[in-house]
Amino acid sequence: MKSPAIHVQNLRKVYTVSQQEAGTVAALGSLVRRRRVEVPAVDGISFDLAPGEIVGFLGPNGAGKTTTLKMLSGVLHPTTGEATVLGYIPWKRDKPFLRQITLVMGQRNQLVWDIPALHSFELNRAIYRIPPDDYRRMLGELTELLGLEPLLHKPVRNLSLGERMKCEIAAALLHRPSVVFLDEPTIGLDVTMQRRIRAFITEYNHRFGATVLLTSHYMADVEALCKRIVVIHHGKLLFDGDLSVLVRKFTAHKTIEVQIGDCQADLSQYGEVISCADGHFTLRVPKAETARVTERLLADLPVIDLLVEDPPIEEVIEMVFAQESP
Repeated sequence: MKSPAIHVQNLRKVYTVSQQEAGTVAALGSLVRRRRVEVPAVDGISFDLAPGEIVGFLGPNGAGKTTTLKMLSGVLHPTTGEATVLGYIPWKRDKPFLRQITLVMGQRNQLVWDIPALHSFELNRAIYRIPPDDYRRMLGELTELLGLEPLLHKPVRNLSLGERMKCEIAAALLHRPSVVFLDEPTIGLDVTMQRRIRAFITEYNHRFGATVLLTSHYMADVEALCKRIVVIHHGKLLFDGDLSVLVRKFTAHKTIEVQIGDCQADLSQYGEVISCADGHFTLRVPKAETARVTERLLADLPVIDLLVEDPPIEEVIEMVFAQESP
């Protein structure tokens, strides 16, 4: 059995912060004695990733996702717990480890703003000591996969957000890392660019067998890329498993999209009407009733089109969080 590419065991990161009550007296008192409390950002999570696996790492803002990625990439030291990436302890920052991983953060820039992206690529080649032949080969593959040819000689400040994000990803992958940490790689991009970035991540994974841990608020990213997801909230692990299992576990209903010729029809007798516009109705019905309701709709109404689906993943994740909340 292969060793996991990423191993996490009881990982915790706790920050000590100062607290102060409102008011002048409290402010003066804090000059003498400050009240400090411990805030766990990551609270004892454990999981493994197999080599070549793409896993979605989900949670609301403040759940501990970015903190976890920073620990696994060696940017932060944990308070307690264990982790290995490709057999290395990340926060020791061994050079062989750093040459095999990368962290892409959608809201952080690594490209130099006033020079062409190609010059920043050359800088990364020097930092990672990539042999010239390997660099040219990898740059050619990335240029082809991401369509970078028209962008390479433009100053970064002249690139659109989507163009810059493609160049950021290319810069992070020039040394062909075996483990890729992606923190919101499609944030702020339009739908077309999101699809292109997702297609590229899939192709990079297939071509190089890279292990990918992905955070995203766009559920389309997760559905397109990840069979398995890890969900955390308030730093604690809520779910680790197959995406379809999560849907089955936390939803007791299905969604029926039905289009009929009568825009004024009342479909409330068939299920909970979620939306209605121009003859397009969205119904929520219990799973056990789905077949019967579908049969009734087809028999009773002039149905033009009908589609039965599981609820959107966004709803499922909200149910997970709601179950965890006190």
